[in-house]
Amino acid sequence: MKGYWHFPALAAAAAICAVYSQQYWIIFSFIFWLFYLFHYELLGKWTIIISLAALIFFSFYIPSLNKGIATEHSLPSETSRYIGQITGPVTITDDKVEFVFSEKHSHHDILVLYFPDDNEESIRKNPKGANLKSGAECQLTGLAELPEESRNPGQFDYRRYLETRGIAYQLMVDSLADIQCSGSGFLNRFYMLRESLLLHVEETLSDFTASWLSGIVFGDDSMIDKDTEEVFQRWSLSHIIAISGSNIGLIVALFYFLLLKLNILTREKAEWVVIAVLPVYALLAGGEPSVWRAAIMIIFLIFLNKSRFRFSYTDILSIVFLLLILFDKHIVYHIGFQLSFLVTFAILLSRKWINQTSSPFWQVLQISFVSQMAIIPVQFAYFSIFQPLSIILNLLIVPYFTLLAIPFMYILLPLTFLPHPIVSLLDGLFAHVHRIVISFIEYIDETLFFPLLMDGLPSAAATLYFVLFFLFMMNLQRKKLYRSIQAGTLMCLLIAGIAARPYFSSSGVVTMLDIGQGDAFVIELPYRKGVLLIDAGAGFSFDNMEATETIYDQILKPYLYSRGIRNIDALFLTHEDLDHTGSVPSIIDEMHVEKIIVSHHFDEALLDEFSGNEKKVDVRRVGQGDTILIGGHQFHVIAPETDLLSANENSLVLYSPLGGKDWLFTGDIGQKAERELMRNYPDMTVDILKVAHHGSNTSTDQSFLDAVNPSTALISVAENNSYGHPGSEVLDRLREKGITILRTDRYGAVQYFYDQDDGTFFTFLP
Repeated sequence: MKGYWHFPALAAAAAICAVYSQQYWIIFSFIFWLFYLFHYELLGKWTIIISLAALIFFSFYIPSLNKGIATEHSLPSETSRYIGQITGPVTITDDKVEFVFSEKHSHHDILVLYFPDDNEESIRKNPKGANLKSGAECQLTGLAELPEESRNPGQFDYRRYLETRGIAYQLMVDSLADIQCSGSGFLNRFYMLRESLLLHVEETLSDFTASWLSGIVFGDDSMIDKDTEEVFQRWSLSHIIAISGSNIGLIVALFYFLLLKLNILTREKAEWVVIAVLPVYALLAGGEPSVWRAAIMIIFLIFLNKSRFRFSYTDILSIVFLLLILFDKHIVYHIGFQLSFLVTFAILLSRKWINQTSSPFWQVLQISFVSQMAIIPVQFAYFSIFQPLSIILNLLIVPYFTLLAIPFMYILLPLTFLPHPIVSLLDGLFAHVHRIVISFIEYIDETLFFPLLMDGLPSAAATLYFVLFFLFMMNLQRKKLYRSIQAGTLMCLLIAGIAARPYFSSSGVVTMLDIGQGDAFVIELPYRKGVLLIDAGAGFSFDNMEATETIYDQILKPYLYSRGIRNIDALFLTHEDLDHTGSVPSIIDEMHVEKIIVSHHFDEALLDEFSGNEKKVDVRRVGQGDTILIGGHQFHVIAPETDLLSANENSLVLYSPLGGKDWLFTGDIGQKAERELMRNYPDMTVDILKVAHHGSNTSTDQSFLDAVNPSTALISVAENNSYGHPGSEVLDRLREKGITILRTDRYGAVQYFYDQDDGTFFTFLP
């Protein structure tokens, strides 16, 4: 098997992909490939047998995320007592306590959460908080509940995220007195040391430098500015912050330099020191999969050099890959695990090409290029975005981090124990240079941000991409430039073709997003002739009663990105309320909005705020009888006719035929505006009615329903809202007329997919 361990690893990877995507053709394709190689005597029988065994074993061993660990019916409905042990580190901040708890009887892993009251003393100073240690035996009293799940396409699914970590559900604790713990585990001392070092760094260095040292050396990026993190994510630079093989290699190099060059230890003893230190550092660095992968690989290499056995780097990587999965079957769903092995495997396959130059600088650039190309399908799958120019930006930024910033952080850490003036000088030097680099990245983000957006590659397309990438690198190594260019061109055409699909599709989509107590409709016309938003609400902060960016960041932007949307042809705002307009500033700031359309009675001050944004947006005021033409499609304004002296009653009302159905979007109009509509349009009937004001009893009068006579009613409303929406009387009227009711609090996002004159409704939740 020497030199062929990558086949069992590939078999495991095929099983993982099949289980994750539920596309079992991947397994049969892999089996066919193995027998093809065996038929042409390219593989021996033992390699085939072991690979098939790995394929079958991991197909059953890897947990499927579609089954779920716990359900609402399997959880107790009242506060209960649990006995078990804390596993992993305990996170204690002024805002919360969080740790994973292994329940003794069910052996389920539970996420325990405690949120203190505003007037409660600091948890860190509370004596009860000092007993929360990794490995402690505990008795807990709390209410078990399922975490929030995604309610919209593209939205982050927290329940699924915890499931990928083997966590069944979460336990909400009311008081620290409900957590009684004693003792600790062996690993707790390492977690405590990590916290002590992070606190030392925070107290010794400036906030800016401390944030980057904590992220680069200890894998704690919580202090790094969130806007900076988003910029790094958009430009595929996140791997720079994550601890990887380069960090581990640097540590090994520093240890060898100190121990050997200074004649402190012999080479053999230095190797044993490295073997002992690397697992400790992996724990101090947060125990991320990428850290363990690099640390275990180096330990393997040291042991193999001490023995008579010789394995290739690819063999070692493959064996480490299999061992980590056997140790923790949920690790396969960690994005860090996926990216780490994917990038490392790609670099190993490309090592001959990389070694063709002796320049360290050019080798760093080559490694950066290979790394970027290898992760494109994963980038789309997790973030729905890839910036083609990120490859060039990485070529500029990665050498700075690899050769300067990252080594300086490791050197600066021990120097923080020196007198303050020296530390302050080094701190200031780093901060000055690093701010210039960050400012350059932000400038590029502002001026050259032209991304490709899509909701991941289909399984077959992702497979084809990796095949083409393999051919591209293989021909590049063999200096067959023409064939390499052919494979590279096909890769680009594949990505561009999938990203351009909406522009060649005759299908349109109307989506009522579930943003809680608010409205947000997205209309995508066929052939991407136009993208329209009708309202874009937001939640608000109880501290200052101003709109927050949560709805935009967690729902609107992920959905738009997953649909490949950054250009919005028209943003209709029915009226001024935050639950209809709160996300508008964020949309204008990050998207290209062609025009905003409001009624003649829309608040002037709020409109000036929108139109006064750095990105100038045309504003058009409309009234009854106006028609807006977008992409050849008509949207008729049928209200308001006159000023009804109420923001809700003055809501912009739109009528439009979409997918063979007549739609009526009513904003928050009340019965007074409904009577005006019936008087002005006595013969108007519609198929789809957006029920006004979230189903409030102030709207949707019986006479109005009888007049417009819809077959389907859409209600955008928050789950368990405090307003009592939708009203029981409104629901009774709808049911009595046999109208199909689709509401976001029950079904999450509701989508109508249509092609020409026919369409179908789909709900995100069953």
